[in-house]
Amino acid sequence: MFSSPTSARVRQLAFALTGTAALAVSSLAAAAPASATGNTVYTKGGTSWVRSCETLAAGDTMACHALKVTSTVQHVSPLGVTPNATPSGFGPSDLLSAYKLPANGGAGQTIAIVDAYNDPNAESDMAVYRAQYGLPACTTANGCFKKVSQTGSTTNLPANNSGWAGEISLDLDMVSAIAPNAKIILVEAKTASMTNLGTAVNEAVKLGAKFVSNSYGGGESSADTSYDSSYFNHPGVAITVSAGDSAYGAQYPAASKYVTSVGGTALKRDSSARGWSESVWSTSSTEGTGSGCSAFDAKPTWQKDTGCAKRTISDVSAVADPATGVAVYQTYGGSGWAVYGGTSASAPIIAGVYALAGTPSAGSVPASFAYSHTSALNDVTSGSNGSCSPSYLCTAGAGYDGPTGLGTPNGLAAFTG
Repeated sequence: MFSSPTSARVRQLAFALTGTAALAVSSLAAAAPASATGNTVYTKGGTSWVRSCETLAAGDTMACHALKVTSTVQHVSPLGVTPNATPSGFGPSDLLSAYKLPANGGAGQTIAIVDAYNDPNAESDMAVYRAQYGLPACTTANGCFKKVSQTGSTTNLPANNSGWAGEISLDLDMVSAIAPNAKIILVEAKTASMTNLGTAVNEAVKLGAKFVSNSYGGGESSADTSYDSSYFNHPGVAITVSAGDSAYGAQYPAASKYVTSVGGTALKRDSSARGWSESVWSTSSTEGTGSGCSAFDAKPTWQKDTGCAKRTISDVSAVADPATGVAVYQTYGGSGWAVYGGTSASAPIIAGVYALAGTPSAGSVPASFAYSHTSALNDVTSGSNGSCSPSYLCTAGAGYDGPTGLGTPNGLAAFTG
């Protein structure tokens, strides 16, 4: 097993920006003073939010990509199920409609969520979310839910962390929304180091998950190719990773050639035949969906774009804009119903879609599936997350582009081997 050179390396936080400074969205308000958690408050179109976890740091530390909306007034009781009332933010029926997904799917599948630290209210909070939307119960008692440490222990869990608890609630709720009949394993890493999170990925696969969602990232490093072989090379397992929330620039592990890198969109209802429209999620020059060229990971054989000599981010995408965010229920570090965004929402959504599509074939690399079924995706053709050359790496257009990859789910065909 590869041993991390944590003390010998510093993760690169300059995300390989090329050309001029990234494109700023004109509707972004000036950043407000730091929030109580020390995070900048962002505002766009009347919606404000903060990062749930610490920002990207030097060394081996990863940050989660959950963004918690602070400006939403819920029309339901903060604590508990409210019949005949709907939480703010997109719920399961919205997501299934937007991405043409079957209802009540996921039976017979096991999806793992990998996050850092412990959310002591994870199971009870997920129960409220599922009850609110009429989804089947998923509990330890009925065998649907399991929470373990990175070593598989159900009792020796990591320290509690309110920021990562928001990430955990977001991930569990999105998997519940997309694949309500799947079993769920929450694997909690001891810390947010890549080595501990990677160990948690291995544990998830060991426990039988064929779908593993990872909503975290950090700067790239020359150690990443070793991390690839130690933690992410699991043929026949669909591993999804958030592309990042820091706008144009590559992050790891989204840059791994063994994972499906998931970008983010702004999702809105409209009068089209689909009933929905999407564009690149971008808030400012420093916040929006990630994309770009890896400095270290080799280009997979199935990726054919010519603007990157190595791995290009992203592969596919889903909703991530906090201004068009999703409903989440969180009580540890939260007060009940909330709205979240970030590519932390899109990664578990895509993990759920893979589960709906069925178990990947033995030896396959599920990240390659969409490249053989490009017509079975919603092509996102508008928006940008920065300035770059060639422009498709940061600007949406017909066909493949960096911010949204090949597009968003339009049924299940693109996620079937």
